Amino acid sequence: MKCTTVRKNLAGYLDDALIGEKGMRERAAIRGHLELCGGCREELQRFRKLAVLLSRVQKNTPPADLAVRIKVAAAQAQQSQDWATRWRNFRDHAEIVLENVFRPVTVPATGGFLSAMLVFILALQMILPGITVRAVENDVPINLMRPAKLVSLSDYPEAWAPEQHDGELSSPHGLLVDVTVDAEGRMTDYQILSGPTSAELRRQVYQMLFLSRFSPMLSFGRPTAGGHVVVSFSAVRVRG
Repeated sequence: MKCTTVRKNLAGYLDDALIGEKGMRERAAIRGHLELCGGCREELQRFRKLAVLLSRVQKNTPPADLAVRIKVAAAQAQQSQDWATRWRNFRDHAEIVLENVFRPVTVPATGGFLSAMLVFILALQMILPGITVRAVENDVPINLMRPAKLVSLSDYPEAWAPEQHDGELSSPHGLLVDVTVDAEGRMTDYQILSGPTSAELRRQVYQMLFLSRFSPMLSFGRPTAGGHVVVSFSAVRVRG
């Protein structure tokens, strides 16, 4: 064991503060070093003389009313403060408390607020697809999602007239059809929401919609299957 290590632990060695298994090993190592090192033995003697001198110093006993006098002095000092000083002390104390309370949650709260705003914007784009604000003509929509739409309706069958199904077509919407469009703008399925539903009518509606052109639904600018287009006809003529 080196002299620097021994001299650093001489106080504990002298006061029997080295306890436990590790302390007993250190105590034995210090004792073995002291038997061989005269300089460390002299340092130990100085520690012993210092301990004797400290034990001879007279102990001062505090007055019995010291605690009461301290409390009275503190109360008088607090009463002597004006309102401005009291307000300044209260404000400083409140600032310290609030800073310690809210500092750990400042960064997470900011990140959570920004994340919530981003999610809200994305959800709004999905709930209200295709709604854009046009500042000038030919403005390009920037929606994240754009619904499918009808580009051109097929001319087949060539003639459509209200001679048949006049009673059913007298409703405000006439024949109302919900068309499902794939990612390439083709009709994959349709459903008659209102209006006549005869087999011949369905066949002609299918032929017309199958040859019609649609613009697919766009999701983040990419064509996506599953778009819907609602087509309304005011009158339909069925030919045998």
